[in-house]
Amino acid sequence: MTDTAAPTDTVRRRGVRATPAAAVIASVALVELVSGINQGFLSPLLRGLTDTLGVTAADLNWISIANLLSSVAFTPVLSRMGDLYGHRRILRWNLLIVLLGAVLVGLSRSFGMLLVGQILQGAFAGFFPLLVGILRNRDRDGAESRRGIAIMVAALVGGLSLGLVASGFVARSVDSPTAALWVPAVATGLALAVTWPLLPESGHRPGGRIDWAGGVLLCLGLVAVMLGLGLGGTPGWEWTSARTLGSLIGGVLVTALWVTVELRTAEPMIDVRMFRHRNVVVVSLVTLTFTFCMLGLQIANPVFLGTSPAETGYGLGLDPFAIALAMLPNLLALALGALIAPAVAARVSDRLTLVVGSLLMASGYLLSFTCHSDRLLFLAGTAVAGLGTGFLQHSTRTLAVEAVPHDQTSVGSGINELLINVGGSVGAAAVLTVFAARTPAGQVLPELGAYTTSWTVCALVSVAGAGIALLYRDPARKDRA
Repeated sequence: MTDTAAPTDTVRRRGVRATPAAAVIASVALVELVSGINQGFLSPLLRGLTDTLGVTAADLNWISIANLLSSVAFTPVLSRMGDLYGHRRILRWNLLIVLLGAVLVGLSRSFGMLLVGQILQGAFAGFFPLLVGILRNRDRDGAESRRGIAIMVAALVGGLSLGLVASGFVARSVDSPTAALWVPAVATGLALAVTWPLLPESGHRPGGRIDWAGGVLLCLGLVAVMLGLGLGGTPGWEWTSARTLGSLIGGVLVTALWVTVELRTAEPMIDVRMFRHRNVVVVSLVTLTFTFCMLGLQIANPVFLGTSPAETGYGLGLDPFAIALAMLPNLLALALGALIAPAVAARVSDRLTLVVGSLLMASGYLLSFTCHSDRLLFLAGTAVAGLGTGFLQHSTRTLAVEAVPHDQTSVGSGINELLINVGGSVGAAAVLTVFAARTPAGQVLPELGAYTTSWTVCALVSVAGAGIALLYRDPARKDRA
């Protein structure tokens, strides 16, 4: 692809429309709200889908894995294109892709079609880096960007909550078992219509080209590794089988080839030299640990909430709408954590904010493990974990953006979103493996041990994240500015 991006002065001569700050913040918040709806609407419906689509609880983890793997493919390309050709322009195409996926989900009457729709919906991972690009191009001192990111994370969580409640309410109120699958399509269409005339285009574009070779190699390598991890241990994909080992080893080799190609490319998709810096590595590893837990359990916990104790001897036996309400403590605490994270970081430092967030997550999972038979204590555990997740959601995203120059804002944010998806994919694959191993032959639901093992693993991973966060070095305030 040739260099078709307009230089900065050309863009200015054409006139970048001045948009009021309040309209910009409201628009980016709306897009992230819709992102949350696309991510959260399925949770109250999962238990019912095992009967409607004829799949097991272990199979449902493929919804999360398919969604996350597609995000791995979409994120770096959309982020780079936003920096080169305009964040608003690419965001519009991004919303259209997600809308198409949401329509396919709404039309789904089979598990395969649902997965195809979820793959296209995975493009929502491009929203955040593109929106950060719009914000940061308007704000050169960084303070406004930090506040904007906090609002975006809170809006994302608000969307998760709204998606939960809306789909749960529709599932309770409408006889059709698939009517609630239309919730994200309605929301995405509305966001596209509202933000189309409001969001401003970026006034600074550095020019350059897309590193398609690097993008393809990165996607192939990561998808192969995630595929091996996701299917490893299942029938036909035993850990020692040629199929599993081929996916894992082949994925690692392709990823290594990608690193070599990027080091020799003048305009790489992702500048891997950034990972020579200590703080970049620390933030990346903390991102992997907290998303392993947060996204790894996004299928397990709702299924646990909807499982009847009379049927299996465990669970809380909630209907779809009650599941949505039961998940709100976690999400509201997450939003609170994201909103207060900037003040906490200013008071105690970014490093301690990362440490405290990881330890709160570990404490929440341990409380869920020990008190899973008590509804209030179990939900309290999810709230504690949510508060820690909110700290980490804001801190890792902010620190990832501040580590790169302004003209690579979306790429920097995109790397973090990519790591979120990788961590979530590994977590979902780990939970899938545990569930598959602990589901008796011929049964739909796993044994209680599948859940307790998953909570224990997530607690240990969170503690490891706290240890890694201690290695972060807080820059001087003048360096940060």
